[in-house]
Amino acid sequence: MLITIADILPPNEIEEIRTMLGSMRFEDGRATAGWSAKLVKDNEQAREGAALTLLRERVTNAIQSNEVFNLAARPKALTPLLFSRYTEGKQYGSHVDNPLMNGVRTDVSFTLFLADPETYDGGELVIESMSGEEEIKLPAGHLVAYDSTTLHRVAPVTGGERLVAVGWAQSYVRDSAQRELLFDLETARRNLFAQHGKTPEFDLLAKSSANLFRMWAEV
Repeated sequence: MLITIADILPPNEIEEIRTMLGSMRFEDGRATAGWSAKLVKDNEQAREGAALTLLRERVTNAIQSNEVFNLAARPKALTPLLFSRYTEGKQYGSHVDNPLMNGVRTDVSFTLFLADPETYDGGELVIESMSGEEEIKLPAGHLVAYDSTTLHRVAPVTGGERLVAVGWAQSYVRDSAQRELLFDLETARRNLFAQHGKTPEFDLLAKSSANLFRMWAEV
């Protein structure tokens, strides 16, 4: 399942976060890559420290409080966020994310865009699949979430600076197709309630959604 979510962060917070990152030190991003990903990873990441800890908490809270993200990912746990910077010439070649990070199984990967797309050239997140490639470059404050099992890459930045926060979620529902079914059911249930209120049909959808989640959830 691939989903884009608008307005995780409002413009004033994005500007504050960019200012905070501008005062932080960055280091070689290969430090957090697996042995094979080190060969294709070429970016910088904000260095660990008290300022980064506070920034992580702020952005993580915004992501965790987003209703659409919670319905799509069904997160049980999140990894600590990485704040990555790609200046001109930087890129991240084709790779698959590590299955475990910080003791968390990676079911859902997500990227929160922090730079306005018109301020840099290139730098698209490219999701690879059997049906082809999908290029994603979103407005600042928007997030894309996708299955961690996919091959993906970041295209070379040819001008400006790409700034993102990336993270991974372990889901209560391991299977991507099951997560998508639950998302569709819950969306239909809420739309039905908005149009007609609490009806017998709404109750049946609520029952099915809850019981499927109960059946598939790993606690």
